[in-house]
Amino acid sequence: MNFLKKTKVRNGLNSVFVTVFTTAILALFLMPFLYMALTSLKTQSQIAVLGSPIYPAAIPTVVYNGENTGTYTFKVTKGGMQANQIVDMNKYAGKELEVYTVPFKETGETRELALLIGFQKEAIFIDHKNPSADPILWNEGYYKALKRPWIFSPTWSNYSKVWTQIEFPRLLGNTMFYAFVSAIGAVISAIIVAFGFSRFRFPGRDFLFVVMIATIFLPGAVTIIPTFTFWTQLTRLGLGIGTGTWWPLILPHFFSNAYNVFLLRQFFMTLPRELDEAAMIDGASPLRILWSVIIPQSYPAIVAVSIFHIVFAWNDFFSPLIYLASKPELQPVSVALARYNTNYATYPQYIQAGALMALIIPLFLFVVAQRFFIQGIVITGVDK
Repeated sequence: MNFLKKTKVRNGLNSVFVTVFTTAILALFLMPFLYMALTSLKTQSQIAVLGSPIYPAAIPTVVYNGENTGTYTFKVTKGGMQANQIVDMNKYAGKELEVYTVPFKETGETRELALLIGFQKEAIFIDHKNPSADPILWNEGYYKALKRPWIFSPTWSNYSKVWTQIEFPRLLGNTMFYAFVSAIGAVISAIIVAFGFSRFRFPGRDFLFVVMIATIFLPGAVTIIPTFTFWTQLTRLGLGIGTGTWWPLILPHFFSNAYNVFLLRQFFMTLPRELDEAAMIDGASPLRILWSVIIPQSYPAIVAVSIFHIVFAWNDFFSPLIYLASKPELQPVSVALARYNTNYATYPQYIQAGALMALIIPLFLFVVAQRFFIQGIVITGVDK
């Protein structure tokens, strides 16, 4: 009995350790995403303040309504010299004053006061909870080093500003068109090629498959110049399918991709050949077998390939940049965001808001299709 109890306790501790460790790793991976989400909700004034909280917050302010109409004179330091500072309370009527957390060494108390005017070594405050009282001279340091009583205040309007500034609906339409149309070509061509490699026996099949797989190791930079030259020549012919159009981005995906073919071939090879033979006995042609037998059994792998390609196209930056450089109205969100980052480098809240909006659709697709996606990865044993 004692042995069983010890075993249960040990198993329980192991489970707790694994859960805590996994949660810690997950938190580390999610930290950049959390930072992006929090920054996207901040104001420019909060970002400019040193020591501001990491969460979106605002400095509390009060409006002075002129309850005190007196005039006061204080001794303050100006240019290293003591000078008189006259404070006419009538000048502050209707003004918005920032609230600071002000400590007083003599009394040991800390009060939240509204700033009237600040200097390098002194500051003059009023008690906004008792606005008719006399102003308070604080001479214990530089007022900007005082803490602020920040209040949680997300700025949702950042998203609407970015939505308008970069014409996000148009960018979203361009990106979706590029991602989904090219995905159709990539999936259809990969299915046909993978079906041929997995179900047909012909001379040189294995050699051709190895050659195709070898293209995975071909650096993409090697083909940039010849490919770009090819499309430039088509542009000069005036066929309307060269640079400055969607064709250089979409058409190549209708000629298959080694990653997608390999993943689908691995999946097709797990399907029993008896299914094909049974269909052939019933008179089915190869295309009929592909359509009625193979594809219905391969939804997990097909969904995985589709998501792989959509995410690739969604993140594709270089190809749209070189082929659509002269057509900004056709550029997807990846290129437009890079240009936006350059123009609004001093507004990180807008940049993060734009980036967050750009990843919502791929994230939504993954959440919706994650069951098929994970199943396809597990069965084929491929992590692209």
